[in-house]
Amino acid sequence: MKPFLLLLALAGLTQAQIKPQNEPTNAAEAAAKKAAADKIIDERYQALKANLPADQQAWETVLEQNLGSFYLPIHKSEKVAGRSNAWDFVQDDPKLPRVLLIGDSISRGYTLDTRKALTGKANVHRAPENCGPTANGVKKIEIWLGDGKWDVIHFNFGIHDRKTPAADYEQRLETLIARMKQTGAKLIFATTTPVPADTKDGPEIVTQIAEKNEIATRVMQKHGVLINDLHAFLAPKLEGIANPKDVHFNAKGYELMGQQVAKVIEEAFKGAD
Repeated sequence: MKPFLLLLALAGLTQAQIKPQNEPTNAAEAAAKKAAADKIIDERYQALKANLPADQQAWETVLEQNLGSFYLPIHKSEKVAGRSNAWDFVQDDPKLPRVLLIGDSISRGYTLDTRKALTGKANVHRAPENCGPTANGVKKIEIWLGDGKWDVIHFNFGIHDRKTPAADYEQRLETLIARMKQTGAKLIFATTTPVPADTKDGPEIVTQIAEKNEIATRVMQKHGVLINDLHAFLAPKLEGIANPKDVHFNAKGYELMGQQVAKVIEEAFKGAD
């Protein structure tokens, strides 16, 4: 081999042997780096928590016990970075009514926009997790309701129940309504939001959501629960606010939902008056 070509070959071999700095070489190393980063965030989060007033520390403990392995790391990262999220501690203004939002990741998505729209009008709290299906609701409702008095409870169960047998879904809704009515709060059920027909879950999800909305609407009417028909509200404007092939929404979509949720809650206040 000519000297020039030999030098090129050696240079290429040398470059191939050089591992880029901080780049993991395998899954185990990547997992170790993530664990180390998570440890740093947790240490900072615990230090931040330790300096909070007692009521705020108690709320963070509830979140640690309920947010789960997906949302808790996100929450910790946001707290350490000083960013607001749906699970911020809410310092109640005693002159304002108390509102509880119960729902899944879509409800989480519109929580901050609902709070913004109801600034100076209501204390807007949310349940300390992605509430998921009705089965989880029956299991966790006491934790979500807490010890406080609620004036309005705005809730939804649907997407996570799309494969739940109809009879089970209906019975669990009955159980949850009965428990929430014991609080004396005005109840508002939000219908499950529409999804694009090409969602990755398959076209059958459209039929499943329609079925669950029909059951829920009938149950809510039976018990005199107000209905916030988010499905009908969003369906004509789905293009441009729905994530492609997904059940979730972009920032504009959540802003629209937050404004609509706030509007219906305000109407409930007036009805109570």
